[in-house]
Amino acid sequence: MDYKKRYEEWLNNPYIDEEVKKDLESIKNDEKEIEDRFYKNLEFGTAGLRGIVGNGTNRMNKYTVGMATLGLAEFIIKNNGQDRGVAIAYDCRHMSKEFSEEIALILNAKGIKTYIFDELRPTPELSFAVRELKCISGIVITASHNPPEYNGYKVYWEDGAQIVEPIDKGIIDEVNKITDYSKIVTMNKDEAVKQGLYNVIGKEIDDKYIEELKKNILNSKEIKEQAENLKIVYTPLHGTGAKLATRILAELGFKKVYTVEEQMKADGDFPTVKSPNPEDPNAFNMAIELAKKVDADIILANDPDADREGMFAKDNNGEYARFNGNMTSLLVAEYLFSQMKEKNILPENGAMLKTIVSSNLADAICKEYKLELFKTLTGFKNMARIMRENEVTNKYKILFSFEESFGCIVGTHVRDKDGIVAIMTICELAAFYKSKGISVYEQMQNIYKKYGYYLEDQYTITIKGAEGAIKIKEMMEKIRNNPPKSIGKYDIVSIYDYELKKYRNLKTGEEKETTLPKSNVLYYELENDNWCCIRPSGTEPKIKMYFGIKAKDEETAQKEIEYLKNEMIKITE
Repeated sequence: MDYKKRYEEWLNNPYIDEEVKKDLESIKNDEKEIEDRFYKNLEFGTAGLRGIVGNGTNRMNKYTVGMATLGLAEFIIKNNGQDRGVAIAYDCRHMSKEFSEEIALILNAKGIKTYIFDELRPTPELSFAVRELKCISGIVITASHNPPEYNGYKVYWEDGAQIVEPIDKGIIDEVNKITDYSKIVTMNKDEAVKQGLYNVIGKEIDDKYIEELKKNILNSKEIKEQAENLKIVYTPLHGTGAKLATRILAELGFKKVYTVEEQMKADGDFPTVKSPNPEDPNAFNMAIELAKKVDADIILANDPDADREGMFAKDNNGEYARFNGNMTSLLVAEYLFSQMKEKNILPENGAMLKTIVSSNLADAICKEYKLELFKTLTGFKNMARIMRENEVTNKYKILFSFEESFGCIVGTHVRDKDGIVAIMTICELAAFYKSKGISVYEQMQNIYKKYGYYLEDQYTITIKGAEGAIKIKEMMEKIRNNPPKSIGKYDIVSIYDYELKKYRNLKTGEEKETTLPKSNVLYYELENDNWCCIRPSGTEPKIKMYFGIKAKDEETAQKEIEYLKNEMIKITE
């Protein structure tokens, strides 16, 4: 069915609300808008749903959300999970609360118990709630760090991780079977409550979650000693982190926590930032202004659903230096492992997890502390798979996991990245190093002196609209079918093609099958511990490129990373 037929079908469908039809009538002369809203169905994929909020098959609305929920319900019933129930959380985005309630009542109508948070909550707490309540599944309504017009629908399974094979395929198959909106039926809320199907959760889960985070503290003494000295600026960027991040810092004893008040209120328009993404340095403008006023040591931010964290720290010149996701995570890793070793609690079977596009500094740190390092495809759900396996076998104890996109987790209390535990741990290590007369910035430089100067960057090409997906596919096929032998002056040592599941060493001729799941990713190992990677985004109309350099100093690394980036861009042209 083409987009015009889909558009007409909505206009004539008796199940579509009249208000929705009025909105669709208003665009009847806007061919481009009709095409964008209806050129495809908003696909329920391995990451759930994500799209612009609005009316149409390619939009987030109660019909597309309803079909996804009905498909999930059918899968849960097939797996006899009705009584175990589904935990539901939501963030500050437009329609998040409304979607969440609609989802709960659709599930209730199918006889499935739900546990819905009383107000917005961070994504990591949803993961925790699934495990704590022993639910069969969980849903969080969020578009993470996407622009204000977006929302999303992420599905978790019983271990608290986002769905992976074969669960994802089973759910997708059920969703794809539903073609009739009239099949989406809700239940009266009062009746659902009366029958014990609709359950509201809140403070009791907060309390258990916070206590679980505190178990990761290694140096409470230094926190108390520096409580009046360490100055912290924090912002949730209008999102869900405000309540729990400030709560845990207060309970640990930090006295000098300054919040960006204009950004503490949840607001799906994100009025004070262009992008509510801690990866964007401009998101920190107001926080930096406040930090200068109070002479803060560190500046911390969560993204809207608080699964990511970003940081600036005062440098030796009194300016605020940006830490990228790799820097922040590996600062945490070095702190955790060094302190565990000093206290003789570093397990012999300890392990760390990282994605293939994250810094090779992780490899050096694991070698130093004799830890196993697991590498996965992007996405914490891939790390959660390894956590799940080791939970059964006890072969390795997972101590820390991270990805370059500003997400990490200390321990395994949840199975997704956790921006709240990250905020807590960064403040702890800042207090610890301050007690030794070392700033966070100085400690990062100490790490580089110890292991070498590692620097990473990325570049994104965005191609929106119906033609975007086609162009991105063609771009990847062109590179795959004409593999380069070098990237500029850097010879390629080996190529990992995860789509074809092939590894090839260009120096030795060795070929073998890759062990990671199939994914449209090309990864190039270059000379001297340098690397680059290219893949399409799984949630946005983008193609992403990643680069990593190891150099003798920062100046050289900056020059080399810029050179590598420019050379990598050339192969996409």
